[in-house]
Amino acid sequence: MSAGLFALLDDVAAIAKLAAASVDDVGAAAGKASAKAAGVVIDDTAVTPQYVQGIAAEREVPIIKKIAFGSLRNKLLLILPVALILAQWAPWAITPILMLGGAFLAYEGVEKVLEWVRPHAETHETPVVLEGPEAEKKMIAGAVRTDLILSTEIMVIALNEVIDQGFWMRLGALVAVAFLITIVVYGVVALIVKMDDAGLSLSQRSSAGAQRLGLGMVAAMPKVLAGISIVGTVAMLWVGGHLLLVGVYDVNGLAAGHPGWSWPYDTVHHLEEEVHHALGAVGAAAAWLVNTFFSAVVGLIVGAIVVGVLHLLPIKKKH
Repeated sequence: MSAGLFALLDDVAAIAKLAAASVDDVGAAAGKASAKAAGVVIDDTAVTPQYVQGIAAEREVPIIKKIAFGSLRNKLLLILPVALILAQWAPWAITPILMLGGAFLAYEGVEKVLEWVRPHAETHETPVVLEGPEAEKKMIAGAVRTDLILSTEIMVIALNEVIDQGFWMRLGALVAVAFLITIVVYGVVALIVKMDDAGLSLSQRSSAGAQRLGLGMVAAMPKVLAGISIVGTVAMLWVGGHLLLVGVYDVNGLAAGHPGWSWPYDTVHHLEEEVHHALGAVGAAAAWLVNTFFSAVVGLIVGAIVVGVLHLLPIKKKH
């Protein structure tokens, strides 16, 4: 009896170790996948604060929370099932989808650059807080729809990093990515939009130091938002260009007889290796910067082409 009990405990211990190892593997896969999606995450963080501009201070966090829950629903209920089906039965479709996402990111990046060069005339819209609950619901729905595009890109990029894993590992990693990315993005957004309120509160204290800090935080908010917007735009061009570079290389591997397709990726990869070997200790960082720079250039070129084509098409814009 005791031998049987010890054997059972051994089996339980072995299962526990296997489960712990699986959790570690899922965590590692999720971490790797999340890192690859970092550029789109920056863009998502840069886009979201605009939805709470003109909102009453007490409604900012509740609205962000609603958008965050909508984002999580997008990832888990809409995107995740489709991603798992693709990975299981049509893995060849992942690369074209990533390339389409890369082209979209490049297009969005160039559109933002053009807005800096040729700013649109300011429109004086009625703040949502004055229009009532229905306007707030409409604004949240619009934010969740925009999030669907960015969340799709994040989840497909993450899926591509775990495509060689088994079904359950892919499922665990993607669920972890969905929660991690949503918490990080909307947690950071909440901190950003409440920074001015915290600064205002500090500025009303009796301490001169607290007042200076508070006023500095309030004054810094527009610069912080502008900085995030710039970083988000660069990230869109960089990630979009990188997805296109790698996608063309992968398609070249699938399409025998078209060796010329891989030359952009091969050229950038060769430059990366040369810089890495030439600069020694800082070579890895410098090589990453080389890849980032040329990826952003590719994103800028492709985005400009897409913008040009779309502007030539007879599409009527709603006023």
